[in-house]
Amino acid sequence: MTGKANDGRWEAQLRKGCLDLAILAALWNGRLYGLDILRYLQEKADLEIVEGTLYPILMRLKQEALLESVWVSEAAHPRKYYWLTKAGRQRTVAMMETWDSFEGGIARLLAPVKVRSK
Repeated sequence: MTGKANDGRWEAQLRKGCLDLAILAALWNGRLYGLDILRYLQEKADLEIVEGTLYPILMRLKQEALLESVWVSEAAHPRKYYWLTKAGRQRTVAMMETWDSFEGGIARLLAPVKVRSK
């Protein structure tokens, strides 16, 4: 099916498939709270994610024992900080390796398209 109604659907599906890896990678260097994760993803990867998308993913990753979290009340508003567990770090590395392989294959497929579209 083509048309303007579906123009952005493929982009949303592509982004959705990468969000777990993006969130895990954002937490690689230490603990962050939700808004910091959103900012980090925006600044480093130009990924705009809304809270309604982020928090269910964080909850699922925590249920999978890939993340830990704690509420901290030091600031004016309590914040829930997240960080990677050992399993989360291992999963991030495994996903990165899979991503690198996948991205390399797609790049090879797109090479002729890039040449002809110039």
